[in-house]
Amino acid sequence: QVQLVESGGGLVEPGGSLRLSCRASGFTTNNYIMSWSRQAPGKERVLVAFIVGVSGETRYVDSVKGRFLISRDNATMTSLQMNSLKPEDTAVYYCGARHSTSNYLPDLWGQGIQVTVSS
Repeated sequence: QVQLVESGGGLVEPGGSLRLSCRASGFTTNNYIMSWSRQAPGKERVLVAFIVGVSGETRYVDSVKGRFLISRDNATMTSLQMNSLKPEDTAVYYCGARHSTSNYLPDLWGQGIQVTVSS
């Protein structure tokens, strides 16, 4: 069964760090663009980072540049290291995938995982 499963979310204080992981099952991500998106309450889902499997190219939305790092740990695991977290980073985070080298919009989604940044 083709699916994505996220792990690593939780509650963290402002300025803290969290590492989210996304495990792909039923396929390897070598020829995929893997991404992380987030959705805050009452807001639209926003893609915050992606990585191109064949090249390792990464892109980030401005609000997380310099704080978040997306990486492909192996053929089935993609991570998002989040540092210097802010309350506005609070959201449900979704791992996404698309079998492409240029189209980064996901057509496969994980179930989502909650990240809460609060003191």
